Amino acid sequence: MPGDQLLTTAEVALRLRIKSETIYAYVSRGLLPRVKVPGERISRFRLADVERLAARTQATRPERDAAPAMRTAITLIAYGRLHYRGLDVAKLAPVTPFEEIAHWLWTGERYQTAFAAPAETLERARRASDHLPAQARLFDRVPVIVAVAAAMDPLRFDLTPATVTALAPALLSTMVDAMPLAGAAPADDSLAARLWSRLTGAPASAEALLALNAALVLLADHDLAASTIAARVAASTRANPYAAVLAGLGALDGPMHGAIGSSVYRMIEAALRDGAPAAIAECLRTGTLPGFGHSLYPEGDPRGTALLDLVTELPLEGQLRRTVDELIATATRRGSLPNVDFALAALAHAIGMGPGAGEVIFAIARTAGWIAHVIEEYGQPNNRFRWSSGYTGPPPASR
Repeated sequence: MPGDQLLTTAEVALRLRIKSETIYAYVSRGLLPRVKVPGERISRFRLADVERLAARTQATRPERDAAPAMRTAITLIAYGRLHYRGLDVAKLAPVTPFEEIAHWLWTGERYQTAFAAPAETLERARRASDHLPAQARLFDRVPVIVAVAAAMDPLRFDLTPATVTALAPALLSTMVDAMPLAGAAPADDSLAARLWSRLTGAPASAEALLALNAALVLLADHDLAASTIAARVAASTRANPYAAVLAGLGALDGPMHGAIGSSVYRMIEAALRDGAPAAIAECLRTGTLPGFGHSLYPEGDPRGTALLDLVTELPLEGQLRRTVDELIATATRRGSLPNVDFALAALAHAIGMGPGAGEVIFAIARTAGWIAHVIEEYGQPNNRFRWSSGYTGPPPASR
């Protein structure tokens, strides 16, 4: 029918969380009608039909196989786009301060305020993280800083939305300002400018600060990613917000999540030295190609596109620009498009940041999203996450 929203097979698979083969089985059994679009060789499916099938299959799924429902009003990934409370993130990122986006995630209201933290909290957090060994990553300071911020907050066990929303700006401020300065003090009080001064000693241009702010906006949330689930599970036990953020940081530190940024940075570093084909070949020889492809965005990660657009507008050194272009062209020829991890690593190279900068940017940004999910989770029944196990060990010994 004219005006129907039509989905591709890949979009249906993502929406129903099933394989393409299962979709064809539904079609053959008459459970999901296909729509032929004139001039197109592929099949499409009406959104209304897909939603009816989703309701039917979810209602008849055996209880023992069903994970606890984790619905959210915060973030939606659909039709190749990322949305925060209904707003397209790729469109917001180049023009919206991170602080405004954080408030939008937490409250559903758009306003900007300066983020600040108590001086005593900052001083204690700095001293605590300074005791880490010299070989510690910059990211290693972040959990220490969060733990100190928690210990300094006597109201951390007050889980009301107003209290959690009030503590969030100070937490983000502490996470940034308790890290050591890498260069001159920031030119303004925006969180992006203050984070810049902790990650690089290079002077901050307006265009480069815009790109860093956009990276924070683009990484603030991503639906129910592994680290967000970890934070929500902690919040479901009524762990305080700081403890929930620490749970998220633990999951984020995995090499297949937030810590992948260092691998992408090293790949660009190798490409600068040996050429893009050699760097890509080495990555493929030892595993997968980091920084390219994303299962939720078959047609390309909109976050990567938005951030790369800003990075390419910076005055990149000639070899770096050629290398980034060559990496993208080489990977694209084999069907892999750059994602936000690649764009973030390219930004780190462009503005003189080290290999660990991407992880820290990711952690600071995603903390805003975790706080939003924690507030939402506190409104749900407590201890609601208890998956059924599938025991595969030896049978109990007989008496």
